Amino acid sequence: MRKVVWPAAKRAGITERIGWHTFRRSLATLVIDVGAPVKLTQEIMRHANSRVTLELYQQVSMTAKQALQARVVAVW
Repeated sequence: MRKVVWPAAKRAGITERIGWHTFRRSLATLVIDVGAPVKLTQEIMRHANSRVTLELYQQVSMTAKQALQARVVAVW
């Protein structure tokens, strides 16, 4: 983290602190974004239940939001 990740983040202009859980959240989000079921994501993340996966780790990506909006508009 100190030798590679934090210096790269600084060069990229990222001021928020980055830790290992940043990568865990990103992984959960990416796995769900590609269409993996929540149960599979839960097992990959090694969570005891899917509630932890959904409420704490999964972040909705802008691409997913835009795709949902486009689908709603198409139906409307």
